Amino acid sequence: MRAEGFARQLQMIVGESVVASSAATFSLLVLELPVWAMFVGWIAYFTRGLNWRNGLINLGCVLIGLALGLGAAHLLALMNPLLGPYAISVAVMAITVVALALAKLPVFNNVLGFFLGLVAYFASHQPPTPATFAQLGLAAAVGSLAGFLAHAWAHRVTTAASSHSVA
Repeated sequence: MRAEGFARQLQMIVGESVVASSAATFSLLVLELPVWAMFVGWIAYFTRGLNWRNGLINLGCVLIGLALGLGAAHLLALMNPLLGPYAISVAVMAITVVALALAKLPVFNNVLGFFLGLVAYFASHQPPTPATFAQLGLAAAVGSLAGFLAHAWAHRVTTAASSHSVA
């Protein structure tokens, strides 16, 4: 029985790793997207509600966070001539207030998703343009899909194991 449990765990781990590796390879070599940004979507998928609907909501929150990041960059550029290095204080305060207020929305209220999007934008060191939003958003979408597929694989392995143990 222990060997079966170990084999099942190994099957889940290898399957999920194959999904992650495939998503990373596809992101980098086919779409020419940053692999780290794909993993933002992967992480977002697992922040809550492990199903397709919640995965899409989590991705939506990441996209909102990306938009907030672009907005923060514009605000920084606007405030920098007036406040110099203290412009960061105003921008972070404003964007954090918005992100935390959005957390009160009835559906798209995943604060972790908002901040993953913000982090992704600032980590990219890219200009606040629609192209940056599209690139990071697509990478996050690939990661969210990969997270869904990895979770579906794990569920399938677990379900198959439990149906075999009943028989």
